[in-house]
Amino acid sequence: MSIHTPEELAAMRESGHIVRLMLEAMKAAVRSGITTEQLDEIGGEVMRQNGAVSGPVTVYQFPGVSCISVNDEIVHGIPSNRRLRNGDLLKLDVTISKDGFMADAAETVIVGPPITESAIGSRLAVCAQRAFAQAMQVARAGHRVRDIGRVVEKEVNAAGFHVIRDLCGHGIGRTIHEKPSVPNWPDPSASDFLTEGLVITIEPIIASRSGKSILARDGWTVRTADRGLAAHYEHTLVITKNEPLLLTAAA
Repeated sequence: MSIHTPEELAAMRESGHIVRLMLEAMKAAVRSGITTEQLDEIGGEVMRQNGAVSGPVTVYQFPGVSCISVNDEIVHGIPSNRRLRNGDLLKLDVTISKDGFMADAAETVIVGPPITESAIGSRLAVCAQRAFAQAMQVARAGHRVRDIGRVVEKEVNAAGFHVIRDLCGHGIGRTIHEKPSVPNWPDPSASDFLTEGLVITIEPIIASRSGKSILARDGWTVRTADRGLAAHYEHTLVITKNEPLLLTAAA
């Protein structure tokens, strides 16, 4: 969607704020021994307390309030009785709808005590955030969508990792996935211009090995084809002439 009124912007800010509250509550509960289903319940309680509903459930009938993926699971992991262990690379992906407006964000965290910065999971998570920061520099009105993918892939490749080209960011607002698609590589078909007020997600989704992905038997979870680790970092933002307005970032 594109924002045209102060009321629309206020509604999108509220949805983004709820996403942030959910992610912070879930991250605070991450520890060895907790199940991904328990994390989903924590996020769901925050969601309900704020009068919101789950985007994945509402739009796609997803079997969980949020998507929680571990290690080689890239996105769309189903919350379950799986218990987390120290060292797991955990992706928390939250999308909610409040009063008909949707926002979406994701973070990658490592379970347990801090590990060395040189560890592959740590480097992967940091790289995804760094690629997002680079994308913010070109996410301006007048640039093309593919400019985002160009800087993301450049940053990721420089770190020795790979963009998962089958997955990308997207427009958002009235539903989860709207136009335009926002690839994490300079896809020639992503030729649309970014315009003021456009609401999109930018979400580097990257892998430690080949970047090839497969769909798991559950029909939802996307995994790396080679069992390499994956990281995901995402925010919902509004395009302006200058720096984008982040709707799902911490205050």
